[in-house]
Amino acid sequence: MGRTLRLGSDIGGTFTDLVLASDDGRTFEIGKVLTTPDAPDDAVVVGAGQVMAAAGVTGDAVAHVIHGTTLFTNALIERKGARTALITTRGFRDALEIAREHRYDMYDLRMKRPVPLAPRHLRLEVDERVLVDGTVLKPLDEASVHALIPQLKAEGVEAIGITLLHSYVNDAHERRVAEIIAAALPGVAITVSSDLVPEIREYDRTSTTLANVYVKRIAERYLGRLQDRLVKEQGIEGALYVMQSNGGVSRIEEATRYPVRLVESGPAAGALAAAYYGALTGHLDLLSFDMGGTTAKACIIDKGEPLIAPEFEVAREYQFKKGSGLPVKVSVIEMIEIGTGGGSIARVDGLRRLQVGPQSAGAKPGPVAYGQGGTEPTVTDADLALGYLDPGFFLGGRMSLDVGGAKRAIAAKVGEPLGLDATAAAWGIHQLANEAMASAARIHAIERGKDAARFPIFAFGGAGPVHAYGVARILRSSRVIYPLGAGVMSAIGMLTAPLAFDFVKTFPGSLDAMDWAGAMRVIDGMESEGRSIIAKSVAAEDIRFQRFADMRYRKQGYDVRVPIPAGRLDTQSGAEIKARFEEVFERLYGHVIPNTPIDILSWRVIALGPKPELTLPTIKAARGGAKEALKGHRAVYIPGERAFREVPVYDRYRLSAGAELQGPAIVEERESTVVINGPGTIRTDEWSNLVVDIPKT
Repeated sequence: MGRTLRLGSDIGGTFTDLVLASDDGRTFEIGKVLTTPDAPDDAVVVGAGQVMAAAGVTGDAVAHVIHGTTLFTNALIERKGARTALITTRGFRDALEIAREHRYDMYDLRMKRPVPLAPRHLRLEVDERVLVDGTVLKPLDEASVHALIPQLKAEGVEAIGITLLHSYVNDAHERRVAEIIAAALPGVAITVSSDLVPEIREYDRTSTTLANVYVKRIAERYLGRLQDRLVKEQGIEGALYVMQSNGGVSRIEEATRYPVRLVESGPAAGALAAAYYGALTGHLDLLSFDMGGTTAKACIIDKGEPLIAPEFEVAREYQFKKGSGLPVKVSVIEMIEIGTGGGSIARVDGLRRLQVGPQSAGAKPGPVAYGQGGTEPTVTDADLALGYLDPGFFLGGRMSLDVGGAKRAIAAKVGEPLGLDATAAAWGIHQLANEAMASAARIHAIERGKDAARFPIFAFGGAGPVHAYGVARILRSSRVIYPLGAGVMSAIGMLTAPLAFDFVKTFPGSLDAMDWAGAMRVIDGMESEGRSIIAKSVAAEDIRFQRFADMRYRKQGYDVRVPIPAGRLDTQSGAEIKARFEEVFERLYGHVIPNTPIDILSWRVIALGPKPELTLPTIKAARGGAKEALKGHRAVYIPGERAFREVPVYDRYRLSAGAELQGPAIVEERESTVVINGPGTIRTDEWSNLVVDIPKT
């Protein structure tokens, strides 16, 4: 059928972003529509139709669709998943609530613990016991499994997670329990922990299993419905792929089986876009800064690749407190996320302190300026009141903003309680948002042994270009890169993601006395499974593998992820693996520990297809330079002068390659606005990126 186009779609808290691109760069169409929270697929289907119409193509030209969504994250946060039960080894049903047996905040007397997804009366036990080496101490009593079925039926259970002790080394009992339950309850979703996360640590493994099965039916219904609607309503018969948290995409079959792998799909795609643009422009080290309508995310791009973590937390009770959420043991692009976005609500608390977020006005009713019934002032309202946004050119003029309403809300809800005029209150909101995001980015960098000031900032998201210059000034970063289409960058990032699937298996041992034959059996098994999954969409010769080991010094409680060599591993491999471990450990902690045994706990394999080609459209140099792009002037607030000042406003689409501007300046495009409210040299490169160099102060 001659299909050459790919469509990326990302559902955010406020907007749904779409990008339709061809491999040769001649088609690069961007779309942005308001998210439809009650039926998220509505926005995707409508938006797909809009970008195809703008590009003058029909659905049969689209080779495939890559999709990312916050739907599963929201279901976990809002507890809108299935009625879920846990089946575990007798005596261990409370391990889920005991968790790690520590208080994540010693001094908070009202500290909240994350509530398990399976309530205690639905955490059920069976008689069996497998030992840590995989030997069976007590065979599975199948009668104890059958005895649970009447209770599961009576309670109306819709999903069941099965996590038995030490099943990561011997899964026979788990699989037999699943067979019995599936036969008796054919309509119930089931996840077996040894399928999803066959590694040590019972609490984390159980939490991950429950999170997966909790949203499994939602994933099946939603992704199936979306695929059907894209075919029926838009004529797109190309395959539907789903963005995963690890930076790869998966087929819909794997996505519906393991939906917990999709929880951070949108933010992961944004980090991939930052890495792609960084390599394109010669910036292999970057700070990815993504600010949308609901949240802001920061991610370190190190040597051209985003950092990967083996686990993360969802549904935290306290945003910055590790341990206050539900642990999920799946690979994820490592980033920090805070509740500061364009829709974040500003308020004055009981101590007369200004607060911004984490509560958000979302897509409905949205900021006051949207005119959809919102009454609480937001960051977007403050940006509008400061002159940073053009009320007549929001979304390219498709949506007009109410400046007067925004100013009145800021004055009434923030200005009057603090004794400030509307301008001072609006600047306070804007700057507090900047400070919060800069602090989060600094913490994220420091925890990884990095200095945030050394990293150029790659700014995207609908609100990112409005705030990135201010964040850079706080961090003392000297350069900010603003890509064209910043408001839909996560959707663009999806077009750079390879087909990928990762595996983990616990097989512990000392590095000095490792059973290398056993380790290779584990690695070969994971690579074989990865090959069978990826080969459904990729030629066998194009599949590649990455290997890692979770390693630590003996008696340490936690491990670090270390890349390990390809090929056959044996006793001779130990020296190279040790050197790699010490390199990673020293980079993280600044030292190594001599004369201390090193242990390997688990082995990891990532199966990858080839990275898809993405060719960005380019622009040429022109004589007029920046003058041809000047739209006019607008009064904007300049913090260094503590006053409004007329500054030039430029049309992003008319800037030619090599054009140079001087800040303060505003550069507008349909989906976002670049705000330089201070000194800086701005130049345009051949891919329409704006590169801003900020003078030292």
